[in-house]
Amino acid sequence: MEIVEGQRFPQQFVRTLFALGACVVLFTLIRLPFAQLSFTVLLLALLAVQVSSRFDRRTLARDGWHFPTASAFAFLAMLLFDGEVAVLLAALVAACAALSEKKGAEATAFRSALAATATFVVVWALRLSSGVITDIPAGSLSHAALNAVCVAVLVLSFIRAAVTTVGVSYRINQSPWREGARSFFWQLVGNFAAFAAALVAAAGVRFFGANVSVAGVAVACLLFSVVARALLSGEKPATPATEARDKVSENDRFRSAFDYAAIGMALVSTEGRWLQVNHSLCQILGYTERELLTTDFLAVTHPDDLPTALSNIGQLLRGKVQASQMEKRYVHKSGHEVWVHWSVSAVRDQYSKSVHLIFQIQDITDRKLAEEQLHHDAFHDALTGLPNRALFMDHLKLSIARARRNESQKFAVLYLDLDRFKVINDSLGHTIGDQLLVGIADRLKEHLRPGDTVARLGGDEFVILIEDIAEETEAVQVAERITTVSLGIAPSATGYERAEDILRDADTAMYRAKSAGKARYEIFDRAMHARAINLLQMETDMRRALERDEFLIHYQPIVALDNFRLRGFEALVRWQHPERGFISPMDFIPIAEETGLIVPLGEVVLREACAQMQRWQMMFPVEPPLYVAVNLSSKQFSQSTLIDKVAAILKETGVNPNSVKLEITESLVMENIDTATDMLRQLRALGIKLAIDDFGTGYSSLSYLHRFPIDTLKIDRSFVTRMSENNENTEIVRTIVVLAQNLGMDVVAEGVETNEQLVLLQKLGCENGQGYFFSKPVGSDGAERIITETYGALVSPLRRMNAQSNGKRVLVA
Repeated sequence: MEIVEGQRFPQQFVRTLFALGACVVLFTLIRLPFAQLSFTVLLLALLAVQVSSRFDRRTLARDGWHFPTASAFAFLAMLLFDGEVAVLLAALVAACAALSEKKGAEATAFRSALAATATFVVVWALRLSSGVITDIPAGSLSHAALNAVCVAVLVLSFIRAAVTTVGVSYRINQSPWREGARSFFWQLVGNFAAFAAALVAAAGVRFFGANVSVAGVAVACLLFSVVARALLSGEKPATPATEARDKVSENDRFRSAFDYAAIGMALVSTEGRWLQVNHSLCQILGYTERELLTTDFLAVTHPDDLPTALSNIGQLLRGKVQASQMEKRYVHKSGHEVWVHWSVSAVRDQYSKSVHLIFQIQDITDRKLAEEQLHHDAFHDALTGLPNRALFMDHLKLSIARARRNESQKFAVLYLDLDRFKVINDSLGHTIGDQLLVGIADRLKEHLRPGDTVARLGGDEFVILIEDIAEETEAVQVAERITTVSLGIAPSATGYERAEDILRDADTAMYRAKSAGKARYEIFDRAMHARAINLLQMETDMRRALERDEFLIHYQPIVALDNFRLRGFEALVRWQHPERGFISPMDFIPIAEETGLIVPLGEVVLREACAQMQRWQMMFPVEPPLYVAVNLSSKQFSQSTLIDKVAAILKETGVNPNSVKLEITESLVMENIDTATDMLRQLRALGIKLAIDDFGTGYSSLSYLHRFPIDTLKIDRSFVTRMSENNENTEIVRTIVVLAQNLGMDVVAEGVETNEQLVLLQKLGCENGQGYFFSKPVGSDGAERIITETYGALVSPLRRMNAQSNGKRVLVA
């Protein structure tokens, strides 16, 4: 908020000063000895108000200072009538002066509060340093008088300078401390003069008497004001000689300002000849002054910008515009372009009355180069220098527009993804990966036609726009030249209207190529789009299914092969879609893995299986207790929060951790052995059991198997179902069984479907099995019936299993 000219103060500062001023005035009124006040005090107050109001602050202002009349009267009041009178007088004088200057109520209150507060501080500083103020000797240069002068002047000057510092702190590119120091200096000068004048006046009062001295001060101030105003307003009449000297001086100043201006300036004739040029213009264009004056501005203007510049000058000379500005290019003497901001206006010569042009030229080449670089960076990949997605989409939109106008203008989009690029980044580092991307970008540019566009979308994905092709076989020929990438082709024959659609379809075809074996290409067709839509719908339905609890948990029994005793269940997720009906796990599990939905889905399965097993253990307290096995996906296993989530589920459900077995695949463990081992040990520390699922189908882990805290090996169903076909599969199963027994692990054979497989597994010493021979996966009610039939008091499970071991299913739902 601006209260003093050129100064702005924060609201909090203003409110604080108002409060201080009010407290100071109230405190002073309480201490004021009203009984000792005389007519002389009133006379001094009237005199101070009149003089300060009429003798404004700009009078006799020279070199940054003015005579502070209000301070002089405040000092005089201190010396004659003590501090309380001085404080009230200072507040009154400041308020009256502000009102005489037509200031508002807030500015008047601000000045009055500031004057009262500053004078109050000075008064108490003098009292602390000199004792009673009225006892200070006014008519001599004693130590007491000099001490009073120093204290009063320093304190008041410091306060005034501090307020000025606050008031100018809002200014940009100007140090408030420098302004405060400057103010402090001139305050010292002014306040010293004011206190000196107050000492002289006080000495006169004490010598001649109060009334005579006050009257003398009034007359002196009146004469001083009249003389000062006369000196300030008086002017000498001008003579022809002085006018001529002033004219010459003015021309010299203009010439100096023209020659040494920071921007290029020139006086140009209407024909384009340079008449005058300054040093800055010569530096901008690289020519000397003599070289420019022998030519015209047309010779150094860029040919592409010359027509616009001449048109603007024509409008200026015809009076249609007062001035003209544009950004244009000049040609430097060395031949390179110089971008300038060019401003031109017309001026008439006062002697010849002819019209000239004034050029003001500012070099903006650096700014233009920066803008061009920013524009390039906005539409190009920083690593490879190729066009980015935004620029590629612009080119693609133009191609689509041309194809819609002319059906013969065919094109195709190729979407590339580098196979196993992540392996390179992880093994050799991102620096090598970046170098590979740059090398691939260069190769792609070399093998494309000049009119084709190759762009990098990000990561290891590139796209190519092939234009002006007769048949899509030409795009296929380009794809066949590109190896070790998965590539999708989307031809324009499909009839696209949006660039996003054709890019999406090329991406779909690329993922089809990647899923079909990598290092190959696929051409997009409508069926592929339908499959993509179906996958998207499947993902959407899965998200809703998670929210609506549509997923069901089925349980497949795991049986001991020696006595056919029920050991536990494997929890398997099933999806009963409200519209599509039963959806096979083979259809939705891969989508859940790809989209990351497998993580929340896996948590649902683990939580429900643990809760169900807790209920069964309460209903059937058998020994050894039943357990439930739950599959753990790779995405779940790689999560840093897995341990905390499993621990939370165990605590939430209250299940015995020993009754829970987590199954992970062999390939998952072997991807990062050290990390996997640490994760397995943390899971094992929770008390749960661990199993390797589909053992023997992934990476060879034999040399590391003893390091893993594994309880069970599960023989993949592919080995079990083909044991009767050849002896190799039987020997593989035998090896796994012996290996597990030597390492102290259990073995579970998956996919047991026939009595022949059961007999072979028993001969090989396999301990446990699961499969359709025993029972298909059933719901929780069916599983509970199996437990009841197995452990119920009315059924002898062992006798029943022995009786039915001749080839029929042992456990039925």
